[in-house]
Amino acid sequence: MANHSASDDYFRFFGLNQQFTIDLPALDQAYLAIQKEVHPDRHARGSETDQRLAMQMATLANTAFQTLKNPIQRGLYLCQLHGVDAKLETNTAMPAAFLMKQMEWRENLDEQAEDLPALESLMAEVEQSKTDTLAEITQAIDGAKNYQRGAELLRGLLFIDKFAVELDDTIAALI
Repeated sequence: MANHSASDDYFRFFGLNQQFTIDLPALDQAYLAIQKEVHPDRHARGSETDQRLAMQMATLANTAFQTLKNPIQRGLYLCQLHGVDAKLETNTAMPAAFLMKQMEWRENLDEQAEDLPALESLMAEVEQSKTDTLAEITQAIDGAKNYQRGAELLRGLLFIDKFAVELDDTIAALI
């Protein structure tokens, strides 16, 4: 059952620990329980106020669920809860090694746009980088409680994720 008074904290709303690594099946289960509880059909005979509150709770549950289910959004939300703004719109500074790797990937994508095995190999490298970055984020946020470092890593993960989507689209176009 959701803690309805915890709408200022999505983790508490779903009865989860406030950490980057979460139990996704528990999140799914809590979400479904809340949706069942606040479904409009259950409140069709209720007062207008009851119906409005149910709709607000359903909307909150959807927003909270989407935020916590996505690792990047969950990480950014955790940073925000701890007073760290990732400044995604204004802070694009990244370490030189990371930028060099991004440029290398982009060159490989451009040069090998028609070479499916090469693109699949590049995808494996990008996915490994994503896995490694997620592990670093987990260590920074859950381990060290270093939300500033977590925000920096999350900005990098956004770049990796965006490139992975572009690479995936290129591969899909060849198949």
